[in-house]
Amino acid sequence: MAILDSKGRLFGKVSILDLGAALVILAVFVGITFGTTGTVAQLNDTRPVEVEVLVRGLSVRDPKALMAEFNEQKKTNIVIRNQPYGQIEIKSVKQLPRTLAVPQPDGSVKELDDPRGNSFSANLLIVLAGQGQITENGPVLGNIPVKIGTPVELEGPDYNFNASTIAVKVN
Repeated sequence: MAILDSKGRLFGKVSILDLGAALVILAVFVGITFGTTGTVAQLNDTRPVEVEVLVRGLSVRDPKALMAEFNEQKKTNIVIRNQPYGQIEIKSVKQLPRTLAVPQPDGSVKELDDPRGNSFSANLLIVLAGQGQITENGPVLGNIPVKIGTPVELEGPDYNFNASTIAVKVN
């Protein structure tokens, strides 16, 4: 009896194509059952992380009321690179003065207070504190790496605005 007959069957009973499909299914089953867990890396080093964000030119009617809300709430929702992270603690908020670069007669430039009466714009420095996982590439908040320049979005009951990360400190 021949191993392979004229119709492509092994020992006249099983098709080679059916046997190949069965082996592929078996390989997939073994890979899923005994293969990797699906995660890229296990991150276990979790430490406090402070993220400083800068908000420039925020259009707001009453900056003092917004500062009071930050001081009262002490938490905000954060979106990092369009990925929701959740709530994070507001450690501090500082309203920065509005200034202009003014050329001087000797050719130097001084930064002086903005004399214009536009009080509907604010610059804020906000320090956020949360728990982050530490990797060889830096801190990660909610599976999203946070570095200087990373865009973040802050959202609360009465506000939703974008900011830019200017410092990241791991404690």
